[in-house]
Amino acid sequence: MSDLVAKVTPQRTVDTGLDCVTGAFSYSGQAIATALLNSGRQVRTLTGHPNRAPALSALQVRPLDFDDSIGLVASLEGVTTLYNTYWVRFARHQIDHDLAVHNSRALFQAARLAGVTRIVHVSITHPSADSPLPYFRGKALVERALAETGLSYAVLRPAILFGGNDVLINNIAWLLRRVPVFAIGGRGEYRIRGIHVDDLANLCLQKGAERNNSVCDAVGPDRPTFVELVSEIRDAVGSHAKLIRLPGFALPMLSHLVGAALGDVLLTRDEYRAMASGLADTDGPATGPTKLSEWLTTNGTTLGRNYANELKRHFDVARVV
Repeated sequence: MSDLVAKVTPQRTVDTGLDCVTGAFSYSGQAIATALLNSGRQVRTLTGHPNRAPALSALQVRPLDFDDSIGLVASLEGVTTLYNTYWVRFARHQIDHDLAVHNSRALFQAARLAGVTRIVHVSITHPSADSPLPYFRGKALVERALAETGLSYAVLRPAILFGGNDVLINNIAWLLRRVPVFAIGGRGEYRIRGIHVDDLANLCLQKGAERNNSVCDAVGPDRPTFVELVSEIRDAVGSHAKLIRLPGFALPMLSHLVGAALGDVLLTRDEYRAMASGLADTDGPATGPTKLSEWLTTNGTTLGRNYANELKRHFDVARVV
């Protein structure tokens, strides 16, 4: 969070116009906001957690309140480009993916009414309106809603993010430091193609400077299988945990039990189905330079020292990836 305080020094001098990032006190939103500040832009954030703002925040802070359509438009007035990371990872209480789609439409319409000229939207690899998975189906509907606004847009599609205060890679490392065995669903041959969160942020800024409509995958150069990824994390943190394979149907049940003990959600059934069916991988060229394997080697001594609780950190305000 320290990157978002007023002492930020721009790395280069550019147009100091105003941009807006949803969720700048969260994960990917923070990386995007920091990159914008360091490029010399003024940055406003729409957030459901204004209490997370540092006392000397360099950001303009506005509420992300989908029930206040007039206020949402007012909060976006004067903004040139909206960088949107809003989403929900899984349904909980009264919040689900259908509501997230509805809220996303409201956000895009508010941006159009406020005079925003471009939207850079963070989506997911392989969205499909026909998907049986609500996450991927919802993401496709949001992309469609964005295109229907008539605004200039860019859609970036990451699979998973790593670096910074990520959840997935960090918590795999946390478990490997503490358990004698680590369970993998099925054969574990499904591939995972991640992108460093700072590479995603830089790609967002690149697309924000363009004016043509575009859709591209946001992926790094490495495509390890899941078992290879876990093995690399195990080696990086110096774990001696044994890797075992469980039937695919059993892994979500085990994850639910472990998550309940931790007061969190580790891996949902739909998330496992998505990984196992190849939705976390792409065949296209890398759009981020950081190699996951090299990053793990460099950061292994600190990775997984503390557990990252998804429910406490991110659920109340929706996030992305």
